[in-house]
Amino acid sequence: MAAGIRTSRNGSDVAVVGGGLVGLAVALGIQEKGQQVTIYDEGDIAFRASRGNFGLVWVQGKGDSYPAYANLSRLSARLWGDMAASLEESTGIDLQLSQKGGLFVCLSESELSQRANMLDQMAANHSEGYPFEVLDHQQLKEMVPEIGPEVAGATWGPEDGHVNPLYLMRALLKRFTSLGGKLINSAAINSVQPINGQFHLHSADGRYVSDKVVLAAGLGNKKLASMVGIEAPIFPNRGQVLIAERVKHFLDYPTGHVRQTAEGTIQCGDSKEDVGFDSGTTTDVIADIARRAVTMFPLLKDVRLIRSWGALRIMTPDGHPIYQQSEEFPGAFLVTCHSGVTLAAAHAGPIADWIAEGNPDPVLNLEKFHANRFQV
Repeated sequence: MAAGIRTSRNGSDVAVVGGGLVGLAVALGIQEKGQQVTIYDEGDIAFRASRGNFGLVWVQGKGDSYPAYANLSRLSARLWGDMAASLEESTGIDLQLSQKGGLFVCLSESELSQRANMLDQMAANHSEGYPFEVLDHQQLKEMVPEIGPEVAGATWGPEDGHVNPLYLMRALLKRFTSLGGKLINSAAINSVQPINGQFHLHSADGRYVSDKVVLAAGLGNKKLASMVGIEAPIFPNRGQVLIAERVKHFLDYPTGHVRQTAEGTIQCGDSKEDVGFDSGTTTDVIADIARRAVTMFPLLKDVRLIRSWGALRIMTPDGHPIYQQSEEFPGAFLVTCHSGVTLAAAHAGPIADWIAEGNPDPVLNLEKFHANRFQV
């Protein structure tokens, strides 16, 4: 056998391209099914949405115009507790998961009214109900005494939560490798060739062969997916994040713009910027993020900032995931989304089951996540 070629007979049934949260979760779920998985990861030169996210396990408002996405988010949130407990038991890593509910804080009455109307419509579209509450300023202040006087109120979602995303990555990888999964670092896959029912993956350092391939390479999926007969209309959207020093505990619940970590630090964000592949930071956006955070929680006014960063979300035209097996080359799968934390439990569970076993759970409604929905 020629040097540089690794085949499924050498222990890799499934190749997962991308070692971020999406790829790790899917790879672990498949590995737990008894199939040998190898992850090919680009390494630290990657854009790495997984290390730049907000750490939310968020349901409230997701899929407001797309019930299938709303249902998937809620399913994953329900699965999260069991996944976190299993990972902690098997790895000893506490993911700092808290699912006490979440708040979307609104600074004006019009913003609060618009959000309440949106959630009302979502509830009307869900026969089993869609739990949420609308809180005026006084009701919100009873929950969060440190809320600012200019805040109009908030919407409350009991299914929301947050987690430490870096601990999540560490735990997924530790569990994956403990089960015999393989990780190849600095292996940027630049092409995928379907040949005689197998998939040949090419990087600068070699060629690898597998029976199945899962494309979970974030923004790199656009190029790779076309090589296996799938169109992936994805593009970057930047979000900037601020981290402030530890302060006294004051926030029991994550919000859409500010959260307090288990260690006491403050995370602020939620910008949405169409700037191409620029993952940097800008003073104007950082100032807006800080201003909103201080308006929401005045005690943050004199808190020192520690660092800031920008990260690129993986977006589709409608903002919803793509889950698709290639019709032209069965065994090639595309998995792409911008909610790698929220959807991690679904990726490690029913999505991985679908890839490993070939029979998707009807509850996933996967036909709604096919990329052909973008064709006109």
